[in-house]
Amino acid sequence: MTTAHLPSAFLWGAATAGHQNDGGDTMSDTTFLENVEPTVFREAAGVGCGTWERWPEDLDLAAEMGFSAFRFSVEWARVEPERGVIDRSALDRYDAMVDRCLALGMSPVVTFSHFTAPHWFACRGGWPHADAPADFAAFCEVVMDRIGDRVAMAVTLNEPNLPRILEAVLPAQAWGGIAATLDAADRAAGVERYRAGNVVRREELDLVEAGFERAHIAARDAIRARRPELPVGMSLAVMDEVALPGGEARREAIIDVRYARWYRLVEGDDFLGVQNYERAQYGPEGVVVPEGGETNEMGSPVEPESLAGAVRMCHAATGLPILVSEHGLATADDDQRARFIPAALEGLDKAMADGVPVLGYLHWTLLDDFEWIAGYSAHFGLVEVDRETLERRPKPSSRVYAAEIRARRGAPAEQPVR
Repeated sequence: MTTAHLPSAFLWGAATAGHQNDGGDTMSDTTFLENVEPTVFREAAGVGCGTWERWPEDLDLAAEMGFSAFRFSVEWARVEPERGVIDRSALDRYDAMVDRCLALGMSPVVTFSHFTAPHWFACRGGWPHADAPADFAAFCEVVMDRIGDRVAMAVTLNEPNLPRILEAVLPAQAWGGIAATLDAADRAAGVERYRAGNVVRREELDLVEAGFERAHIAARDAIRARRPELPVGMSLAVMDEVALPGGEARREAIIDVRYARWYRLVEGDDFLGVQNYERAQYGPEGVVVPEGGETNEMGSPVEPESLAGAVRMCHAATGLPILVSEHGLATADDDQRARFIPAALEGLDKAMADGVPVLGYLHWTLLDDFEWIAGYSAHFGLVEVDRETLERRPKPSSRVYAAEIRARRGAPAEQPVR
């Protein structure tokens, strides 16, 4: 049984991740994979957005938008760069971040693993290794001992089901690139199996998912042992899975593959994080792609209504309260984002009016950041980052989002951005 204290007020904010923002993450598996030859990554993260040093500026930007919550990840590779060796200066930095969030009126939502892990962990075989759950739980205990008394919600794992979703999306060439990257990592590290959480061989999806399952349970238990009332959950990548006439069986089969094991796993959690970016439609012959209409930088149709569909689906399947732990749009056209946010939130309003318990909405993301194999070519940020100077420039969509927050709090609205 859990005594979790779910947020009493709706959480408005943004989600971020350490490796995608911080820069200088030299001891992580992802940094290693970005720099082997060949690599599936378009470019290396490098200096990122400079957030490791500039985090106070970023938190101030978030507060200026009226956020009541801020999600960030604690980078395991920084805290434990070698197995059993804890970097107290890294913990000091996260400690200061939590205090600053609270001083600015933002609830810290902490992710314990946002894809990346230490290099030593990957050298040993990654998440499928027998010791992985215990090592991850021990890391969670270290973090909880330092900042666990002040965080608002704990997310153990970020999108452990994403590689499975990509199984049906990535072309064969991409899977070949992943395999070649991991082969190169084996050679460069001098190990038999260099394995990461978000660069996964297609034939090893089951192994990695099973490892994630064990790790989530171990982490959840470790977090609750330190602070039983802290709400604990995980986040899932969730497409709005829609059946057109005659496509019902295909939709159910897809849901079983992509989500069923995770729906079972989170039965003991306090909430479920839903991370939605797309809609998929199924007819009698398979996936149906709408013709015409707007598309995002990934080439996918822009569907603001997909958020409400994903939230409804996950709550119906699990009965858990939902935290929208990520939702956004990859686009260099900020006018498109400025139209997208209000439309998506309107759908979320309707879902909540229909009785779906939603705890908060965290937009992905604050800054234009490093987007994994796409590098810096995808733009999800409410704030532009100059790649030469790292100067932050809030986009008009940030003001639109801030206005949506104010409107739902009953605060006076400002002149809409045009």
